[in-house]
Amino acid sequence: MEFTAVFEKVPEGYIAFVEELPGANTQGDTLEEARENLLEAIQLVMEANRALAEESIKSPAEDPGR
Repeated sequence: MEFTAVFEKVPEGYIAFVEELPGANTQGDTLEEARENLLEAIQLVMEANRALAEESIKSPAEDPGR
């Protein structure tokens, strides 16, 4: 899966985000730090989205709380 990463220089360093993936945004003092932080943010958002998707497709028999 490919995403477009956007990096912007700001007075405090860099901000970074992925428009196609809401919640995948970060900042860093350097461009390299922003890149590393964005990779981590993407991974965390993807893991959370996967968990939510798995939860939503469980059948009622598998989830007695429903």
